[in-house]
Amino acid sequence: MTFWVPAKIKKIVHWKENLIKISLKAKINKFIAGQFSKILIKNKNDINIQRAYSFVNPPKKKTIKFYITLVKQGKMSKEIILLKENKKILISKNSFGFFTLKEIQPSKNLWMFSTGTAIGPYLSILQEKKDTEKFKKIILVHSVRYFSDLKYLNLIHQIKKKYQNKLKIIITISRENKKNFLYGRITHLLLNSTLEEIIGTKIKRNNSKVMLCGNPSMVKEMFNILTKNKKMTKNLRKKPGNIIRENYW
Repeated sequence: MTFWVPAKIKKIVHWKENLIKISLKAKINKFIAGQFSKILIKNKNDINIQRAYSFVNPPKKKTIKFYITLVKQGKMSKEIILLKENKKILISKNSFGFFTLKEIQPSKNLWMFSTGTAIGPYLSILQEKKDTEKFKKIILVHSVRYFSDLKYLNLIHQIKKKYQNKLKIIITISRENKKNFLYGRITHLLLNSTLEEIIGTKIKRNNSKVMLCGNPSMVKEMFNILTKNKKMTKNLRKKPGNIIRENYW
């Protein structure tokens, strides 16, 4: 059973027609970076609609932030687009999920793969920094369709400075060529070894842990590539492996 508490909307930023950032104020229990919460909105027909969203902010920050993709004809999207600042909605008091560094065993390299708004949990994790000492090198590979989708680019650069050489970042754009950015889908860039060549290290089962978050098709395809070509295994609590994954819808 989900316990709901009121959340006041502090700010809404309409970055694009289908991209929104929402900042909330609510008294929720402390979460672990990488986890998600649930939002509940009552529509005009008095029907409760709820969806899960990962935190973008680290646990120590009081302002709750979500990075949301609006879906055409989506029931929740239709309600979110109508939200105004100072309006109150409901948020789950407790958070959920195991997409956290706490669940991963120490390793030389940690690869973080994301598409679109699924960069959210990684931003929360990297800002928090807790448990990042378990890895000698962290590689964030983030993919978007268009350059205009890179709404957290400044924050990514700020985070990178704090980690210095420990954090490597690769950003790819899959549907347009842009100077200083890789072109192509993450899966293709992994299969042709481009990502490994840029970083200067191979993804191996004995030196790497991999986090996958985003488009379910990407997550599934990447998981299949890693299990087949790299002989990696799914990470389980009772049987630690290499891959931890989370679909973003």
